Amino acid sequence: MHEQLKLDNQICFRLYAASRLVTQAYRLLLEPLGLTYPQYLVMMVLWERDNQLVSDITHRLMLDTNTVTPLLQRMEREGLVVRTRGIADGRQTLVSLTHKGKRLEDKAQNVPTCMVQNLLGDGDIGGYASLVENLDTLIGNLKKTL
Repeated sequence: MHEQLKLDNQICFRLYAASRLVTQAYRLLLEPLGLTYPQYLVMMVLWERDNQLVSDITHRLMLDTNTVTPLLQRMEREGLVVRTRGIADGRQTLVSLTHKGKRLEDKAQNVPTCMVQNLLGDGDIGGYASLVENLDTLIGNLKKTL
C-alpha cells in the first residue's frame, strides 16, 4: 500500500473528524436554545450586524444561497428572523432579527466560552490563537484554489 494513501496520513480525515465532533459539541450547547448549528451561525452574523441581505449572509458563511434560503425559511417560521424584499431591488431579500432572535443573544453568550474549553481542555489560550491563525490560513489557501 502507498504510504500517502493511509488514513492516518490524511489531514483531510483529521479535519473531517474534527468538524463532525465540533458540530456535535455545539449541538449539546445549542439544543437548550432551540438552535441548530447552521442556525447559530446565521444568528451570529445577524447579532454582529442586523438587517443584512441574504447574499451578504451567504458570503459571510461561505455557503450557497440554496443552502441558506431554506434555513432562513425555517428560522422565520420559528420567529427568529423576518425576511423582507429589498426596496431598491425587489430581487434582494433583507433578513432582520425579531425580538425573540435578539433576546436569544443573551442566552447564547456562554456558548463560545464553553466551546473554547471543549477545544482546549486544560491547554493554554495561546494554543487557541495559534489554531485560529492556522485554520484561517488553511481556509484562505483553499479559497484561492476553488
